[in-house]
Amino acid sequence: MNDMESIYTEVITEHSRFPEHKHHLEQANCVAPGRNPSCGDEITLELNVREGVIREAAFTGVGCAISQASTDIMIDLLQGRNVTEARRLAAKFIAMVRREITSEEDLEELGEAVALQGIADMPARVKCAVLAWHTLTEALPDS
Repeated sequence: MNDMESIYTEVITEHSRFPEHKHHLEQANCVAPGRNPSCGDEITLELNVREGVIREAAFTGVGCAISQASTDIMIDLLQGRNVTEARRLAAKFIAMVRREITSEEDLEELGEAVALQGIADMPARVKCAVLAWHTLTEALPDS
């Protein structure tokens, strides 16, 4: 394992073991469930969207380390961003995990979510990584 893989593993482990955003959000006005039947991951994504901006976000549910870390990292990245930008970043993340985007420059704005880029090498885990991002697109209001 090279240094970058080690850092990425550490990021995923930290977010899965100690997710900052795993709690119920009292002021949620956009809520969507997400489920990955192939491995049993289930989340409920709760957003507080006002004036087209994701003010707060949280999640509840159960799942593997990858799905939990991906959800927590996604929320870190998207809080404070507008709905259009959130949709664009979700599409970019999904494209990254499918190897449709690979350049570091194109992926830079994904921040810590780049730690999940290696999931593309594990096809069975791709659904775990993208669960939250697909759920986000369902939860977001049409802009």
